[in-house]
Amino acid sequence: MSFPFPPGSGGFPPGSSSQPPGSSAFPPGGFPPPPSVPPPSRIPSAPRSFGQQFRVDRGSFRGCLFRFTFVWLRNGRSFWFYPVFVSRTTVAGYRWNGFTWQYFGLALNRIVSFTCF
Repeated sequence: MSFPFPPGSGGFPPGSSSQPPGSSAFPPGGFPPPPSVPPPSRIPSAPRSFGQQFRVDRGSFRGCLFRFTFVWLRNGRSFWFYPVFVSRTTVAGYRWNGFTWQYFGLALNRIVSFTCF
């Protein structure tokens, strides 16, 4: 099974197994399914000053696992995300594309800020 990760995303590469190395949090079948509903319709306000944000690490992201999370990236993009796994350097889950949830992963150092609901 392969996953649609953008080049250089820092996520799990296409063709990798459906379960992260060393993970025992998920059943042998792989990751949990995506949410069955879309994310909230309200887009949260961006943080007032990205320059003063703390480094995003796995500890700060764990509280958002299995919750609707809005993510702002260093490149200026933002999107709804439903994280299901976080490692030391990456986070994986489902990204809302406006119509459906797609499996997605990225490096934590690409995230400038996030908020979860």
